[in-house]
Amino acid sequence: MSDLPFQVDETITNSRLIGAHTSTSGGLHNALLTGKAIGCTAVQLFTKSPKQWSGSAPSPEAIEKFHAAREETGIRFVCSHDSYLINLAAPAEDVMEKSLRAFTSELEYADALGLSWVVTHMGAHLNKGEDAAYNRFIVSLNSILDATDKAGQKVGVALETTAGQGTGLGWQFEQIARVLEGINHHPRVGVCLDTCHIFVAGYDLREPEAYETTINAFDNTIGLANLKIIHANDAKKPLGSRVDRHEHIGDGEIGAAAFTRLVNDPRLCHLPFIVETPDSEEMHAVNVKRLRDMAGGQWTGNGRQENAVPIHEEHETQLTK
Repeated sequence: MSDLPFQVDETITNSRLIGAHTSTSGGLHNALLTGKAIGCTAVQLFTKSPKQWSGSAPSPEAIEKFHAAREETGIRFVCSHDSYLINLAAPAEDVMEKSLRAFTSELEYADALGLSWVVTHMGAHLNKGEDAAYNRFIVSLNSILDATDKAGQKVGVALETTAGQGTGLGWQFEQIARVLEGINHHPRVGVCLDTCHIFVAGYDLREPEAYETTINAFDNTIGLANLKIIHANDAKKPLGSRVDRHEHIGDGEIGAAAFTRLVNDPRLCHLPFIVETPDSEEMHAVNVKRLRDMAGGQWTGNGRQENAVPIHEEHETQLTK
C-alpha cells in the first residue's frame, strides 16, 4: 500500500466504525491489513470468489493468520458478503439446491473466522411470480437458520436493501419486513441498508425533511433495532431510477450533505458504515476519510472544510448520552 495523501485522524478513526470492502488477495488476513492501512475500523470482505458457486473452506493456517491480523490491527467489526450467484428465491430446483449449499458454506466460513454478519441480497423472482419468490426465500432462510442454529453457529444474516433492478427482491422496506415476519424475527437476522440502493429505489435522502421521512419509514416498517450495517455509497443514477451504480461519497446524486447528516445521526452512530465505491485501490481510502471527516464535522463536499450539516434537532440531545 502506497503512502496516503493525507494524515489519518486517529481520534475519529478509533471512535467510529467506518471502513470499506477490502480485497483478500494473497490471503483473507490481507483484507484486515489493507483496511488498517486506509484507516478502517470496520471491514467487509469475500470469504471466497463472489462469482463462483463453491470455494475452499479457510484452512486452519488461514484462520490463524486472520485472527492474528485482527488482533494486530484492532479492527473491531468484520462482516462478509456472499456470492453474487446465490438466489434463495430461485424458481429452478437445481439453482435452489446450489444456492442452499453455497449460502450454508458462506455461513460456515464466516463463523469459522468469527465474523459478525454475512450480508446477502434476497435473490430474484426471474419473472416467475414475486409472491411465490418471497415465499421460497422465507422457506429457504428458515431451513438454513434451523440447520445452522443446530450446528451452534453464531454469525448473523444481514438482508441487504436492493436497487430494484431487474427482478431483484428487497427494494421496498415492506418487502424486507415481510421476510422478517416470515422468519418470526429470528435473532440472527438483521438488515443492511445500502444508501445507493434505497435512493435509486425511490427513498430520498437529500434534504432534511426527505431524510427524516426515509429514516422514519424504515423505522416504522422494519425497525431501526433491526438495522445492523450501513453500506455508504453515493449513486450515479437519479432517484427512483432502479439502476444500481455506485459513486464516490459526495460526488453522486445523493450528495455530501446527506452523508454528513447520515453519519452524524445519533440513531445510527453505533452502526458500521462501509463503502463499496468504485476504483477501490485508489479511492477507498479517500471515501473512508470523507466519511470520517464528516463524522468529525470537517467535510461537506467539494473540498470544503466546515461544520457538519445539523441533524434533526429532536435527536441532538442524544449525542451527549
